[in-house]
Amino acid sequence: MAVPTRLVASAARIPAVAASVLPAFPPQHALYQNSDVPKPAFDTDAWAAAQPPPPSALVAFAHRLGLAAVLSKPDLVQQACTHPSFVPLHRQFYPDDPRPATNAQLSPLGNALMGMFASEFVRVAYPYLPTKVWKAAVTAYVGPTVCTSVAQEMGATPLVRWQRTPRTVTQAPVMHSDALASVPRAITALIYQHRSLPSARQFVHSYFLTRKIDIQSMLKFVDPKKALLEMVHKFGREKPVSRLLKETGRFSNSPIYVVGIFSGADKLGEGHGSSLKMAEFRAAEDALHRVYLTRTPDHLIQLPSSTFPLGLGDVFRPGQEAKYDRPEPTMAEVSYASSGRSKLPSLSP
Repeated sequence: MAVPTRLVASAARIPAVAASVLPAFPPQHALYQNSDVPKPAFDTDAWAAAQPPPPSALVAFAHRLGLAAVLSKPDLVQQACTHPSFVPLHRQFYPDDPRPATNAQLSPLGNALMGMFASEFVRVAYPYLPTKVWKAAVTAYVGPTVCTSVAQEMGATPLVRWQRTPRTVTQAPVMHSDALASVPRAITALIYQHRSLPSARQFVHSYFLTRKIDIQSMLKFVDPKKALLEMVHKFGREKPVSRLLKETGRFSNSPIYVVGIFSGADKLGEGHGSSLKMAEFRAAEDALHRVYLTRTPDHLIQLPSSTFPLGLGDVFRPGQEAKYDRPEPTMAEVSYASSGRSKLPSLSP
């Protein structure tokens, strides 16, 4: 009697599911019929991928993001999680049904909004960043890889509906990461449409712009001494001079030198190395980092998009904008070694 007892105990742990909520599987067109024309094999995985997620999962997803008031209908969440590549798969199994709503228009709109929010934030927070580094920082905040990671953290993986497509002459391939990246972009667009632009900005700041990225690793200098010389010239300061601050083990096989770079009486940077050249290189790099990585305090950051109205409606209505205090303009970007025609003298050791 031990075996039947275990079977009864195992059956008691299986949750009871009403037959009315079970999907009709297999569908009628998958059943075998006697015919002289051979019928292709039925793809169970593709059929399962064409089924919509349960409404409870969509509602739970909206509540998990704290957007239950905005994404009040499960259809909105399902639209945000449906990639345009899903349409051919849906037509394959349901040719007579209406075309499902996708995020084909929401995703580009959300991508433009996220790019605008990240661009203004990086520009205001780091006013001295070069253009190339600024663009790299924006990509690091809201790029495709980050959107995919955020979608996975949100729990959108089991809800996204898509189909892998190969590369064509006019279209790039669609991968799983592309479908996932479209979900947070579409959600940003939905928040903008159903609430306001400041609400969409708050969503992007909460999920993307609060992340820590290493901007310093994006700053690469071929000749930091040359770049520092032109930067000091831009500011109208005295020519930078390298000075040996400390040293040890000069006549050993592991010497250490500490070099500082000064402009008049002000020390701009400091670096160390096993040779004077290496220490001077690092000192010039440190001086450049101190300028480029200067960050505006959080309480002084005012974004241009903060002037848009808080309510739902046209953001371009006159008389609705808030006050904006324009920051002081910074120096023009320092460009060196671009044409080879610089007449500035080299940095002396």
